[in-house]
Formats: sequence, structure tokens, C-alpha cells
Amino acid sequence: MKKILDPRLRGDETSGPFKGFFIRLKCYGKGKDMQILLPQPRGFCAGVRMALECLQRALERFGKPIYVYHEIVHNRWVVEHFRSQGAVFVDDLSLVPPGAYVLWSAHGVSPAVRAEAAVRRLKVLDATCPLVMKVHHEAVQFAQQGYQILLIGHAGHDEIVGVMGESPEAIRLIQSVEEVDRLDLPPEAKVAYLTQTTLSKDEVAKVVARLQERFPQIVGPSRDDVCYATQNRQEAVQQLASEVQMALVVGSPNSSNSRRLVEIAQFQGVPAYLIDGPEDLRPEWFRGDETVLLTAGASAPEHLVTECIHWLQKHFQATLQERILRQEHVHFPLPPPLRTPKSPKEA
Repeated sequence: MKKILDPRLRGDETSGPFKGFFIRLKCYGKGKDMQILLPQPRGFCAGVRMALECLQRALERFGKPIYVYHEIVHNRWVVEHFRSQGAVFVDDLSLVPPGAYVLWSAHGVSPAVRAEAAVRRLKVLDATCPLVMKVHHEAVQFAQQGYQILLIGHAGHDEIVGVMGESPEAIRLIQSVEEVDRLDLPPEAKVAYLTQTTLSKDEVAKVVARLQERFPQIVGPSRDDVCYATQNRQEAVQQLASEVQMALVVGSPNSSNSRRLVEIAQFQGVPAYLIDGPEDLRPEWFRGDETVLLTAGASAPEHLVTECIHWLQKHFQATLQERILRQEHVHFPLPPPLRTPKSPKEA
């Protein structure tokens, strides 16, 4: 019998603890004082949706446990949900039994991790975001062409660890303009730059500009590495910042793209808070008559945004105005092992 996909991942708003996971919000308050500006787009990007559907389908098809190398996405609520469904998150492949299923997170892995998985005969399911894989491919190509690669990003981020593993001897991590100034490369060096996909585009622009000043011959990716969803959510905050007195960003502390949204609001003089959900909200933050921008990072579920709105409506009788600034229609297919229907034997 064919199994119907979990309605939570179809965006079905009628059932399940992920109610409203993907849907557009239709919820309006009745107050006159506080106003909430809710930008569209916000929340899940195509890469996150693909990764979460990969893990759900893997659990349905192969049963639990499904091992996941690192967090599937950087969101506490999502990780806890899948852990309760039978996913086991590990940071070391030695914790995965030989022959078991292991799923790569949306942030990707290094060649060394892939090689270790092969030695342990693990059944690999790859949920790496295609936009992250683009950076991996660019790193390999530049290294093969003899470039010294300057990778703009944040030390320790899963994505950066994976990309640097493609050619450790050819890649240097750059985290700031100051680090560009400290580079001990000759002016005529053959250099290329790449970037982490979840950075602030303004932050990247400053570092790239300084790199181009020091190395006019530097080359970069044919298309911007900062992903479309990251840019869209940042631009929404920038466009609406002048209309609000506070910004709330739903996202976990280890979510790079969520932290960038907070920084962008603060840079424009707007007090901003990163919150995991409504339990982080504090009444003393608010006067009760302000306009509040409420958005979500690319790994944050929509139902948490809904719950934050309900909290503001309950405490301050807030009204809601949704601003559609851009439509997103990007979709990434599942990897082949999860794309095809079940065979009669599996059903």
C-alpha cells in the first residue's frame, strides 16, 4: 500500500504538530496599538525543505534509527522533533554502526567524511543543499587550476568545515577585512575567493572589496555564493527596518543566517532579538505601541512564527500586516534513493 507523505511536510494546515510548518499565515489581531509587520519571504528555504523531506522519507522508508551527521539544519525545534521520531544525530561516524543508514545534513561534508563512510560500508543519503554543493565544486575547480582559495566564512561552521576539506592545502579561511590585511601573500599571487552561503551580503561585499584592492587579479565564482533565500530575507529586513521600532528574528543561536538578520536590523539602528520561539519573548522588551518586524531565518518552522504572533496578540492586542516583498518558487529534488516510489517488497 502506498504511504502518503506526512502532511506536515506537504504544508497541510489541518493536522499534526507541524501545523503551519510551510503555509502562509492567515491570522489577524483585533487591537489598535502594537502592529506586527510580517515579511514574505521568511522561514524555510528550498534547501531546508529538501533536507527535512529527505529525513522524513528516510524514516518512513527504512525505519528508525536513521543516523544524521551533524544537525539536519540549525534549529533546535526541528532537531528535537526528528530525534523524537527516531533520528540519531552524531558528530562522529564511529558512532554509526557499520552498514547503517546515514544522512548528510543540508550543510554538506568533506571528502574525508565521505571516505570514512565508505570504509564503514554506511548507506549514505545525501541531503546537502545544492547551493552548498556549488561552493564545493568551485573549490575543487579552483584548486585544480592552481589557485590559492580565500574562503570567506565563519570558523567552525559545518558548511565551512566541509568546503575546506575539499582541498585543505589550497584554502585559507577569511573572516574579516582585518584578516585580509594580514594575509602573507605576494601582490601577484594567483588567488580566488569563495563564500559561505549564509553570510550577510553586505559583510561579504566589504571583504571582497578589500581583497580586490590588495589583489586586483583575484577571481571569484561565476555567480554569487550567498544563497538566494539568505539574500531575500536580508533584503526584507533592510526594506522594512525604517518602519519599525523593534525586530524579532525566529531562529536558533547556531543558525548563521538568522544571526545575520539580527545584525542587519541592529546596524540600521533597530533593537533586535534572536528568539527560538515564544518562550524567549519578554514583556519588558515592549512598550505596547510600537511596530514590530517579525521574521524567521531559513531553518525556522513557520509554526513558531505563528506562536509568536499569538503571544504578541495575547499580551499587547497586536494587529498584523503581511508584506509580500518577493515570491520564491525554488524547488530542489530529493536525492535518487528517496525520489523513486517504494518497491512492492518495501511496501
